[in-house]
Amino acid sequence: MSTPPPQGQNPFAQPGQQPYGQPQGQAPYPPQGGYPQQPGQPGYPTAPYGAVPPEQPRRKVSFKLVMKVVVVIAVIGAAIGGYISSQDDAKTAAVGDCMHRGNSDNNNPDLEVVKCDSSQAQYIVLAKVKGTYSRISADTKCQAEAKDFQYSYTESGKRDNFLLCLKDYSK
Repeated sequence: MSTPPPQGQNPFAQPGQQPYGQPQGQAPYPPQGGYPQQPGQPGYPTAPYGAVPPEQPRRKVSFKLVMKVVVVIAVIGAAIGGYISSQDDAKTAAVGDCMHRGNSDNNNPDLEVVKCDSSQAQYIVLAKVKGTYSRISADTKCQAEAKDFQYSYTESGKRDNFLLCLKDYSK
């Protein structure tokens, strides 16, 4: 029976050689292409050009951030809608424009500018006068501005105070 070689020595090593055939001055067992490597270690191969990188974990989007974005979008939408809808109201009317009455409230009619060839055209603007007028002074001012007026419409607010003198529109 043979005796096992002592631990830590290579029985087949030639004299003057490192154990297991390792050259002097190198770390034992350097990677030689067959050993698994981890990303970030020296010697790890990089992905070739055009290769898809591994997926990164996704960040969770907070509920507060989503709500802030939704509120901002809603406010912007309301501002744009208000601007667009105000482009055809009585403030933008000029002499010769046709108007449509949106409601039947005599104290606060909802007048909007429409095309004169539209089926909605009900009135035509004969005069537009800046200033604040009472019902009586509005009729007097319209009589002076447009003799054949039939209706007067006054609007007063923080900035725009004006009077429209109107007449029924017929095609």
